[in-house]
Amino acid sequence: MSAAGRVPDLPDDLLAPDAVADPAGAAALLREHDPVHWSAAHRAWLLTRHDDVVAAFRDPALSSDRVRPVLARRQAAGPSAEHRVLSLISDWMVVSDPPAHTRLRRLAGGAFKQQQIAAMGERIQALVDELVDGFLTTGPDGDLVADVAYPLPATVIAEMLGAPRADRDRFREWSDELALVAFGTGGDARADRHARALRGLEEMAAYFRDLVAERRRDPADDMLSAMIAGESTGPDVEEGLTDDELVGMCALLLFAGHETTTNAIANAVRLLTADPAVRDRVAADPDLVAPAVEEALRLQGPIKVLVRWVVADHERRGRQIRAGERVMLVLPGANRDPERFDRPDALDLHRERNQHLAFGRGIHACIGAQLARLETRHAVGTLLRRLPGLRVTAEPDWVPTIASRAAATLPVTSDAAGRP
Repeated sequence: MSAAGRVPDLPDDLLAPDAVADPAGAAALLREHDPVHWSAAHRAWLLTRHDDVVAAFRDPALSSDRVRPVLARRQAAGPSAEHRVLSLISDWMVVSDPPAHTRLRRLAGGAFKQQQIAAMGERIQALVDELVDGFLTTGPDGDLVADVAYPLPATVIAEMLGAPRADRDRFREWSDELALVAFGTGGDARADRHARALRGLEEMAAYFRDLVAERRRDPADDMLSAMIAGESTGPDVEEGLTDDELVGMCALLLFAGHETTTNAIANAVRLLTADPAVRDRVAADPDLVAPAVEEALRLQGPIKVLVRWVVADHERRGRQIRAGERVMLVLPGANRDPERFDRPDALDLHRERNQHLAFGRGIHACIGAQLARLETRHAVGTLLRRLPGLRVTAEPDWVPTIASRAAATLPVTSDAAGRP
């Protein structure tokens, strides 16, 4: 409370400049004073406590099938670019509930087996070294997002899908356009945003449809071929992924596979270089890279908000929540909850049982979390080791989104810049 004993003004709009700059600070106020907060700005309930968010992940009253209800509400308005965008993504795994979600995840799971992801470490390290080599030749300053954090996961996902590496810039264009409307990321009021997103989504669908046809004719050692092959190995052979489902899975993996990891790398570098002592400890001890990345995921995770659709009336902390409303799970609040984490705002390289929620929990936990961790560890460890004195030279240009903690740029320099 304030000095006068009154509850301070609480943040209501997660796209307000202060909340975009400091999402953890905004979430902390809500967590302390109104952990189940009705946001007039977003027309949604904001949950900010760790226990509440964990419970929400498992609550059948909260549905991930959140696109179809919006689509149904806007059906009467007639055909539009927005309607078409929502129709195209309404069957994606991430916005589905069981049994559809169970089937899609099972069929996609063959491409994410632990041993297959772990075996990618050598290739990921080679890509990181190549990118850092290029970074070192550009001079004393650079943009870590453009030079490393974006191209690494974009290249990895392109290779995993069996797409040419040269197409990674097209991937980013499609993903950026889709992000404006498909995942509630906000921050763009241009009147043509839905039309642009539709064009990008249709181009992307056509691209992946051709790739699916090619892999059906000529399977390769890639993720798409593994998902196609999964049709003949599961107990329900007749329920294999259709071409439309494969296209949707590729589009989802493209978006989630590079967007989340780009943000994870950039945010981890920013956090770990803020204190030179921490930076140098992690650079000198490879065993500290993994716990350092986990703390970065907890303190500055790539995802800020996950959305659920209410399908049954229920009560949370005395608040009546009605079917047809939305709930936003605010991860910066949950991941710094003092009731769950000791010294929640501190970066602790020896934190035990760091059970953060950066990749969600339950049946909708991120299917690519292991891959994102692997890429982030290789990138962060290599950057700190090969670029001594690495430091951020200006505050990032934070993208005003609800869903992601995303830096458009991350200007950095180091004592090794300019040396091969």
